[in-house]
Amino acid sequence: MTENLALIFQSLPYLLEGAGVTLGLVGGSLGLGLIIGIPMAVGQVYGNKYLASLISLYVWFFRGLPELVLLFLFYFGLFTLWGLNLTAFTAAILVLGLRSAAYQSQIFRGSIQSLGEGQMLAALSLGMKKSEAILYIVLPQALRVSIPGWSNEYAIILKDSAITYAIGVMELLTRANFIATRTYKPMPIFLACAVIFIFLTYGGVKALNLLEKKVRIPGYAYGRREI
Repeated sequence: MTENLALIFQSLPYLLEGAGVTLGLVGGSLGLGLIIGIPMAVGQVYGNKYLASLISLYVWFFRGLPELVLLFLFYFGLFTLWGLNLTAFTAAILVLGLRSAAYQSQIFRGSIQSLGEGQMLAALSLGMKKSEAILYIVLPQALRVSIPGWSNEYAIILKDSAITYAIGVMELLTRANFIATRTYKPMPIFLACAVIFIFLTYGGVKALNLLEKKVRIPGYAYGRREI
């Protein structure tokens, strides 16, 4: 027992460095998914049928393939084919972000549709252009309504980030596996890894829940993507 605790404390700085890499993956992926997901949601709700169909195809592709398959497909295949010499960390953010964009677009699409047509019609009747109504009336409300679903997306990407060990990203699980392989004591190391993941998940979701309460619009709510 004492040896296990000593191993955990000795390995903790190395594991926490991996936790920092994990948070970098999560932050980059969520940010990329947000940048791509919002225009996709707007396109699905307000675009023509061809644009909506194209976006639906994107969503179908990235939601239909396992994350590990996407990582291998892009990192060992498409990125190399396109002549992109990316680090494993950058490639992982791109793949996780593109996949998250498919899920986030549906979160934002549902949030936009939950507002109803009345606000758009009211904005147009006041002389606003459709693009102005979307930018200044619809999106500020939809983004606040979408926070519960977005907080679940954070938790999911955090857990999904562990799969990037398969392409050599030095995140938390990869480092835990290195220590366990070297010391032949997997139980205490993976237990410490699990505790760190729990703290990261709880802390991030708690912060987003506080943000949700602060900016909540009375009368509006949106369901969560299950963790």
